[in-house]
Amino acid sequence: MRLPLRTRTPLRTPLSLCLAAAAPLLVTAAPPGHAADTTPSCAAPDSRAFPLTTRIHDGPNTYEAGGGYGTWYLDLTNTTARRCTAIHPVVVLVDQQRALKPSQPRLDFYDGAGPRPHPVRFATTEKAELVGAFDDGFPGFTVDPGKTLTVKVRLALAPGTGPNEITANAAVVQRHADDGDWVGQSNDYRFDVESSPESSTPTPATTAPSATTPPAEDLSFADELARTGIGPAYLVLAATSVLLVTAGALLLARRRR
Repeated sequence: MRLPLRTRTPLRTPLSLCLAAAAPLLVTAAPPGHAADTTPSCAAPDSRAFPLTTRIHDGPNTYEAGGGYGTWYLDLTNTTARRCTAIHPVVVLVDQQRALKPSQPRLDFYDGAGPRPHPVRFATTEKAELVGAFDDGFPGFTVDPGKTLTVKVRLALAPGTGPNEITANAAVVQRHADDGDWVGQSNDYRFDVESSPESSTPTPATTAPSATTPPAEDLSFADELARTGIGPAYLVLAATSVLLVTAGALLLARRRR
């Protein structure tokens, strides 16, 4: 799905929610090297299928506020004969209480090239949901044809984070010079947050299988994707807003036809 700089078809969901969330992250212009982008598209022009199958797995089912990091993994599987480069996952956190602040989740990812983790910054939508891109100057992941790249991710919740239930979902964008392709979307991963007893010693979260889709009654950011019929396009706007803005311009999305 190519995401250009202007609207080509009417949108059926509130675009302003995603753009407002991304606004604090859009203060930096794209690097000069992006001016003459030659990144080949990962998606075939005549295909509506995602080129990357995306899966969150092996994440903790419970985190303790102020406790240690819990580790989970994001699989990116290239189902095409093309090499996918400049790949940037974008994580959306939807909490049941709508009380989670951008400073409370501490999310890092590893690029596989070294021991240093990359921090993910979150912004808030008008519905109090958090959006964060894997993009701190990182050029993006590369996934070869028919291969699976597993990205290690770690998450902790800051002291003072209240009891809550959170659902994480990842959209995947291939970045280009002034736009991008929507190339994947993950399953939902649900976990609980527990308050830390004052006398306890912080410990890492325990591992459990990834969770299922949140209840339909909770019309969160993620739930609206399914309800509106446009699927993850709304989520991708948040992803693209974070990743694909040059010199402060905001992106508007259209469907691939």
